[in-house]
Amino acid sequence: MKISNLKSLLLAMVGFWALSTAQAVEQVVATVDGNPILASQVERALGKRANTEANRQQALDGIIDDMLVQKAIKESGVKITPAQVEKVIEGIAAQNKITYGQLLDALDYQGIGITKFRSQIANQMLMAEVRNRSIGKNIDISREQVEALSKQMLEQAKAQGQTATVTGTQYQVRHILLKLNPLLNDAQAKAKLNQIRADILSGKTTFAVAAKEYSKDYLSGANGGDLGYAFPDVYDQTFAQIIKSTKQGTISAPFKTQFGWHILEVTDNRQGDMTEAAYRQRAYQSLVKDQLKDEEKDWVKGLRKGADIRYIGK
Repeated sequence: MKISNLKSLLLAMVGFWALSTAQAVEQVVATVDGNPILASQVERALGKRANTEANRQQALDGIIDDMLVQKAIKESGVKITPAQVEKVIEGIAAQNKITYGQLLDALDYQGIGITKFRSQIANQMLMAEVRNRSIGKNIDISREQVEALSKQMLEQAKAQGQTATVTGTQYQVRHILLKLNPLLNDAQAKAKLNQIRADILSGKTTFAVAAKEYSKDYLSGANGGDLGYAFPDVYDQTFAQIIKSTKQGTISAPFKTQFGWHILEVTDNRQGDMTEAAYRQRAYQSLVKDQLKDEEKDWVKGLRKGADIRYIGK
């Protein structure tokens, strides 16, 4: 055989082998709602893990879950703005006690461009928002669960000598509450409180007298509307926000909570020990995190049930 013919034959064999290998790698191993998943995608997802059947199945399942989550994000219509992404990135830098520029340098060192990083953060934010909208309503944490776990966490911290006293501002507040009823709607309650507020400010009456006369919180009303000293977080969220935003010695404008319409006055404040409250908050966050993990698994299972998933060659 001539040398030129031998070279041609070898080249043809190499070409055939390369084509066969490419076809093998690009083999479709599964479809999700008609969208193919290639063997090469599984190879990339497998990474440095051992090429075992169990690991390959785990990698494939991860790709399927990602595809379903991305579909849910697209269908949800949820949007994340560039400003929201930047705020998160700034928070990451602050949490690691580095500047924004130093964070960019660290990413560059790892071969991650800022555009890619922003895209990753945006996708994580989208996924979290869609997930939380779907499963947030299923989160149910009882007061008893929080109290039990916070007590356990505090005792453990004390035993390890890691307890640090947490202080915070307690506010002395007095308020007047009007509850809605068939004879008193939102507009009427707000107008009535505006009139009461105007009478107090003009000196026609005092807050204490008005509270005794008008407040439907009879317990505090009998005491001139006084609620005593407390941390804001013990109150309704809106009530707590008004406390924090109202200057001491002034009377707030009328505002609505789940209980009705209020006006309030902050009469004093002091520093108090809120260590137990801080541990209750930590306990609550821990319980929510655990429930979110369980609910997220169920959420993805639900996405799988509603999808047409087909494995090829099995």
